[in-house]
Amino acid sequence: MNVAVDWRTLPDPDERYLEARDVHLHYGARRVLQSISLRAQPGRVLALIGPNGAGKSSLLGVLAGLLRPSMGMATLDGVSLARWPAPELARRRAMLSQRVQLGFGFSAEEVAMLGRSPHGAASPRLADRRIVEMVLRATGTWDLRQRNYLELSGGEQQRVQLARVLAQIWDCREAPGWLLLDEPEAGLDIAHQHELLGHAQQLAGQGFGVIVVLHDLNLAARYADDVALLAQGRLVRHGGREQVLDAQVLSKIYGVPLACVRDGEGRPLIHAA
Repeated sequence: MNVAVDWRTLPDPDERYLEARDVHLHYGARRVLQSISLRAQPGRVLALIGPNGAGKSSLLGVLAGLLRPSMGMATLDGVSLARWPAPELARRRAMLSQRVQLGFGFSAEEVAMLGRSPHGAASPRLADRRIVEMVLRATGTWDLRQRNYLELSGGEQQRVQLARVLAQIWDCREAPGWLLLDEPEAGLDIAHQHELLGHAQQLAGQGFGVIVVLHDLNLAARYADDVALLAQGRLVRHGGREQVLDAQVLSKIYGVPLACVRDGEGRPLIHAA
């Protein structure tokens, strides 16, 4: 049974995390996640990487509270996600899935406004409009605001959807907001991939927590503070990007010889050996 969360009983700011505690996820006999424990910290970008079928999107779904573990639990600020009332959880974390289907010809601005729905009467309409303008400008979609969403390109739609999820958590005040992104670079050209992840990095700098599923190891190297490497439903490594993005370990996990060099700022760059 969901109960209202009393902010006065939550941990101190230094103890506010989004965490998986010994999480298992089974679909029948199929083990999707096995004994996953990791902690994501606000103010940092955590990238989930690994081969196809490693369990990255499933773990993100568990951390979003959209999938309930078969064993273990996911917690926000030390409280099981299962105990958070849906409206309160929606005001604290927002998730952008790989493919968002929308069958109505809303304008881009109306799509972004959907992100304000969890706030209800607690958020005045004028404040909602101001927030929607801010997120549309932040994602470079303000000039698209009157366009029919269904007539936008795939990349433009993805950026409007990012504006929608940002609108959902933009005005978190009591505690850090969380942005969860499942392969957000899919369908975007190189410039917009870097723009989107750069904005996620900026949000982390403002105190938001960001967890992002990425296939591109070099995007993880460039934008993530922390990296979690998964394989066959298990957590192989979790830590700083320099620690996790190790060529020998990655070669074994991905099954191809990889090498690692450093860019001018000391960040690892992964390439085929």
